[in-house]
Amino acid sequence: MSVDFGRRFEELLKQADEIEAAKVKNQHQIPGYEGFHVDQNRFLNWQVKARHLMSMVCGESSSHFQAFSKAENSELGESNLTVLLRLRAILEAASDDYKGGYLNRLRNLIQATVFESELEQAEELLNAGNLAAAAVVAGVVLETSLQQACLSKGLRIGKLDRMNSELGEAGVYNLLIQRKIAALADIRDHAAQGNVAAFGGPDVKQMIEQVRRISGDLLKP
Repeated sequence: MSVDFGRRFEELLKQADEIEAAKVKNQHQIPGYEGFHVDQNRFLNWQVKARHLMSMVCGESSSHFQAFSKAENSELGESNLTVLLRLRAILEAASDDYKGGYLNRLRNLIQATVFESELEQAEELLNAGNLAAAAVVAGVVLETSLQQACLSKGLRIGKLDRMNSELGEAGVYNLLIQRKIAALADIRDHAAQGNVAAFGGPDVKQMIEQVRRISGDLLKP
């Protein structure tokens, strides 16, 4: 089942407009405080959904998500209407960047750097004779690459074999690559279970090379 993030952005932006349109004037105006507010329950419901979307699409370390989190804090005298409008503006900016493809390119660039560092660590573990640890680290990079690819394609994130199947069905890669990933996942599983007799040093070396190639292809713009 795919997820249309662009459509979800549009739905939440529309919901924000509907909540704003239903604003009411404060009955007891206090000097220094703003005169309109929105229904707090509807606002909170929207806020949770918008935050979740931002975390999935932008990532919690992104400037978009950090700005959203900071903007959630209201200052003295501010109504929840002002907070809503501030959050909506950030959500709209994230929507524009998502539709323009800027979020995926930046995230993939950062992720590629992280993956390369982890694969270098796997190579060091392999050279030190720690085959199981090297295979596990390479397996983590592989699984995270599939998660990233699923997110980019609007597919559900799940177990490695399921993501591999859905990415293959979506045409992200062919059956040959799908089978290679299944074989690499098998080595990862044996390593995680401590079954070191099921593979050897050449297998892990080839695994690291193939994971580097596959993850690089998946993170291409």
